[in-house]
Amino acid sequence: MADITPLGSGQYLVFDGAHQSLAYAAGPPNARWIFFGGRVYVIDTTRSRSRAAHTHDDDLALAAPMPATVVLINVAPGQQVARGDSMIMLEAMKMELPIRAPRDGRVKTIACQAGELVQPGTALVELE
Repeated sequence: MADITPLGSGQYLVFDGAHQSLAYAAGPPNARWIFFGGRVYVIDTTRSRSRAAHTHDDDLALAAPMPATVVLINVAPGQQVARGDSMIMLEAMKMELPIRAPRDGRVKTIACQAGELVQPGTALVELE
């Protein structure tokens, strides 16, 4: 279990008893995007269990977690990627947000370009 202390402006101090880390949150209260430990998580309190069961993990993992600027695209269509590979680097609120491969696969399409401002939920990459 961890202690979470709000610091304001969407920043939180997370203490697990041994280590302190920062977490960042953005978005409306019913669908918060959380950036923590190099990963992005979505907490959506409005979805029912049955609807959530039909959502594929790629839907969230390959989308922009918050309004951000695409600063780097590390992959090309047809390229093989391994789970955890950094495919796209976003920048928001002076922090880098890597979009990492949620699984092994091949890049099917890239739906953004460097310098583009993307909105939350916008699909950036599609894997086969």
